[in-house]
Amino acid sequence: MARVLVVTNRKGGTGKTSSAVNIAAELAKQGQRVLLIDLDTQSHCALGLGVKIEHGSPTVHSFFLGKNTLRGALQNSSWPRLSLIAADPLFDHGSGMPGDDLLRNALISEGMHNDHDIIVLDTPPSLDALLMNALCAADRVLVPFVPHFLAGEGVRQLARVLFRVVSRGMNEELKLLGFLPVMMDMRIGQHREVIERIANQFGPERLLPGIRNDIRVVEAFAMGKPVQAHAAKSRAAHDYAETAIKILNWWK
Repeated sequence: MARVLVVTNRKGGTGKTSSAVNIAAELAKQGQRVLLIDLDTQSHCALGLGVKIEHGSPTVHSFFLGKNTLRGALQNSSWPRLSLIAADPLFDHGSGMPGDDLLRNALISEGMHNDHDIIVLDTPPSLDALLMNALCAADRVLVPFVPHFLAGEGVRQLARVLFRVVSRGMNEELKLLGFLPVMMDMRIGQHREVIERIANQFGPERLLPGIRNDIRVVEAFAMGKPVQAHAAKSRAAHDYAETAIKILNWWK
C-alpha cells in the first residue's frame, strides 16, 4: 500500500511545485517507486521533469471530468522509478464531477497503491475540490513555506482546512508530517524569526531543516530536470536529499 504525501500551502509562491518535483526525484533516488500527481493547473511538474504534454493528452484534470482513468494519464519520466500524472492548464476549477473522494477511490480501485511506494500530490493554493480531493486521499501533509511575514497567515489558513477535513470525518487518518522552509537564508533576521515562530507554534519536531536559497533550482526547472540532475553538488540538491531522507525516517 503506497503512502500518499500532499505538498500544500494555502498561499501561492511558497515553493510547492519545486519541492514536490525535487522531493519526488530524491525519494526515487532512494529506491522508492514514486508517482507524482500534479493537481495545480499551472502544470509545472511536467516542466520540472522535462515531460512534454501533447494537446488533448489525458491528465489528472481530464480524469476529474470523467474523460479517462488515472492510469490512462500515467506517464514515465526520464528518471528511474519516477512517474507522472500531469495537469491540464486549461482546466476550469469550477468544473469536474462532484465529490471529495474521487482521487482517493481511483487510487485504490485502479491499483495505483500497489504499483508505487509513495505518491506525491502537488496542489493548487485555492480552496476547491482539487485541494479537498488531495487532502482526502493523503496520509501525510508537508507544508513548504517561504520565511517572510506572510508565511504565518498561509499556515494558519491551511491548519483550519486540515482541522475541517479530519474533524468532519473526511479523512481521519490525515496527519501533519512537517513544515519545510524554502528559499531560506539564515543570515536574514526575518527568516530566522519566522522559522522560530513556526517552530514555537507547531513544535520544533515538526520543522524540517529547510532548503537554502539557490538559483540552481530555477536553472534546473528551465532545463526540465530535478536539481540533483542539474547541479548535484549545489546547496539545494544537498538540502532536498536531506529532506527526502528525513521524510522517510519520520514517516513510520
